[in-house]
Amino acid sequence: MSMLQEFKEFAMKGNVMDLAVGVIIGGAFGKIVDSVVNDLIMPLVGRVTGGLDFSNYYVALKDVPQGVPNTLDGLKKAGIPVFAYGNFITIVLYFVILAWIIFMMVKWINKLKRSEPPPAAPETPEDVQLLREIRDELKKK
Repeated sequence: MSMLQEFKEFAMKGNVMDLAVGVIIGGAFGKIVDSVVNDLIMPLVGRVTGGLDFSNYYVALKDVPQGVPNTLDGLKKAGIPVFAYGNFITIVLYFVILAWIIFMMVKWINKLKRSEPPPAAPETPEDVQLLREIRDELKKK
């Protein structure tokens, strides 16, 4: 078997295609959750906490020279190392929300699987039924 044929057989297996679809949908879903965190939740958290913007919480790890804007983007562009703990808080929140949503989806899917009725017992073949009747008649004698 040539390598090209072997690769084609591998790539066309159901699990590989399912995984590819899952990765693509997961990437898109990640962008949705990222938007929910950055555009909806973090502004609400900032509003509740008095206008705090976690994305701009940082500590410069080196003296800031004059002329460099004292913002996270300005410091990063100037090459000054920063400890951006606010961004870390945002990413942790993103992870928690994503994990919660995935947990709820798995829980919902498991619930759907459990609510399906169990498959009906297969009908006993006619020859087996006849053999059972013969057995039962022999026991009577």
